[in-house]
Amino acid sequence: MKKIFLLAVIAIALSATQSFAQSSYKTGLGLGIDFGDGSTLVGPSVKHFFNGHDVIQGDLLFGNDATWIGGFYQYHQAFREATALKWYLGIGPQVALYDGGSTFFLRPTGGLDYKIPTAPLSLTFDWRPAIRLSDGSDFEAARFGLGFRYTF
Repeated sequence: MKKIFLLAVIAIALSATQSFAQSSYKTGLGLGIDFGDGSTLVGPSVKHFFNGHDVIQGDLLFGNDATWIGGFYQYHQAFREATALKWYLGIGPQVALYDGGSTFFLRPTGGLDYKIPTAPLSLTFDWRPAIRLSDGSDFEAARFGLGFRYTF
């Protein structure tokens, strides 16, 4: 009985080590930060890979006395010699909800996603300009995003 238990513990440890050593992941959940001109927004963020290239990301951010809800489609591609590092391009809607109204945005994104090969962590950095579609159109180029996610 003790040998079976010991073998089971070793098998679980080996499989966990192998999953942490992967350079890709299926889903990441963590902290998203949107910053640049204007206020800094912070909140939970999730990223899910449907396959090696097609990804959705959802953000629920808070700041500037508003709640920001956004969803993005992204196309990811690994670098040939650095499989843990991927570049991506994407686009998606975002809405800012505040006391007395809401504002709609279109947010193109382009950035980098790095999955730490020896840990279940992903780090992202992207450029995400804001195109305001309501309350008078406007374009804000100096907006960026950071993501810190636990991967599984």
